[in-house]
This record gives sequence, structure tokens and C-alpha cells, in this order.
Amino acid sequence: MLNKLLLALSLSCFCFIDAHSTEEKPMNEVVAEDITGYWKTIDDQTGKPQSLVAIYPYHDKYYGRILLTYDDNGKVADTIYQAKEKAPGIIGEPYYAGMDIIYDLVKKEGKYTDGKIVDPQKGSVYDAELWLNKKKDLVVRGELLFFGENQIWIKANENDFPPNFKKPDLQNMTPTIPQVKK
Repeated sequence: MLNKLLLALSLSCFCFIDAHSTEEKPMNEVVAEDITGYWKTIDDQTGKPQSLVAIYPYHDKYYGRILLTYDDNGKVADTIYQAKEKAPGIIGEPYYAGMDIIYDLVKKEGKYTDGKIVDPQKGSVYDAELWLNKKKDLVVRGELLFFGENQIWIKANENDFPPNFKKPDLQNMTPTIPQVKK
């Protein structure tokens, strides 16, 4: 806790420069860029796609839902319309496709933080923090105590979706928080 406090204090001394202005802005005035949309997760080991996740707002918080998964060859395995594989770490073993894995993120100080991310296979829950990097990729950080790991998700394009896939309306999605097995 002390290390996080010291880091927060040291970061508060930095200023950020708006790309469209020469004025400096204190860190507490930096506005988080919008992360809503469709994102492709990539396996860190193989470099192949794992899933497509929709990041959506609901009552001033942000959530992430798996829309489809890919098989080991990079082909679509299942979707929210034809779900097949189940999440063994979640109570009731719901399908991966259609499950919220990120929940309760709050937009503040240049990031989306104070939320949770769930590993649906193991049933582990981690603190979550998301933000866009300079390349506009989504950095997804999961933390347990002081230990954490970043994963880079890339913006999905039309070719990442199967033909005739109807994307859900992000503004009309309602979260369902998964309950993990203990």
C-alpha cells in the first residue's frame, strides 16, 4: 500500500501536455480517452487472436463482454449467437461467449480503474485498470496485491467478425457480473 501511495504522490507532480495545445495540464485534469468499442484479445504466447470483447458503458461504469472466441487456428470457434464452450471457473458454467469478464470500471484521471477482471477458466478475480496507449491499443492491466500484468488488445475491424454477425448495440447492453467458484 505504501509503494502505491508513494507512486501516486510522485506521479501527481507530473504534468501532461495536450496535443492540440501548448498549455500544460495537471494530471488530475487529464480526461480518459473513450475505450468503448470492440477489441480483439491476443494470446501473449502465440500471437493469435483469442476473443473479441465489447467494452460498453452502463450507469457511469464500464464493462467488457466476450462476443466471440477463436480456436487455435485463428478461426471463430463460438459466438454469442452460437455459444459452445463453457467457463469452468464461473458458478453455473455459463458460455464464454456472452459473459462479462470486466466490470465496474470508473473513468478517471486518464484511465478506467477501480474495476475487476475475471479469469473465467480459473475463476480468479483481479483488480482491473484499462487505458489507451500511444498507438490507441487498449492496455488491460490485472492486479493482485502489488503484482500485475498488462495485456494489449487491438481495435477490432470488420474482418474480425464472421459474415452477417450482428454487433450488439453498446449503449443498450446490461451487465451480468459473474460469480466465481471458491
